[in-house]
Amino acid sequence: MLFRSKFKAAGIKLLTEPINCKRDIPGFYLNYTQQALDIIRDVGHNNLFVQYDIYHMQIMEGDLIRTIRAGRDYFAHYHTGGVPGRHELDATQEVQWASVCTAIVDTGYQGFVAHEFTPSPGRDPLTSLRDAVVLCDV
Repeated sequence: MLFRSKFKAAGIKLLTEPINCKRDIPGFYLNYTQQALDIIRDVGHNNLFVQYDIYHMQIMEGDLIRTIRAGRDYFAHYHTGGVPGRHELDATQEVQWASVCTAIVDTGYQGFVAHEFTPSPGRDPLTSLRDAVVLCDV
């Protein structure tokens, strides 16, 4: 209990992140949002949250906006990455980033969204990052 109190007093949030096992990390244990939420419930720790990686969860379960709305109290950080390929957030990807980011903002989230992607060969990484920021700034 003292361990938990120190984290809370320091404002530290512990994050757990579901990862896709279909393409990136076969055999990874935590693959679905509900699994992460079940862990939070079972642990009973009020400083344990989900790092919701939109790239991974689009691959594993889709239904991003509904999940973001339903998990609003448990999501403490977000990651992006284009699906397929984990490249730029552009018109070649299947996620509608402006809609997803609007849903995040609508939950009252005020933290950061990390752009975790690999620029396509031949693209300038800073240009890719700038484009992602513009696309997600809703």
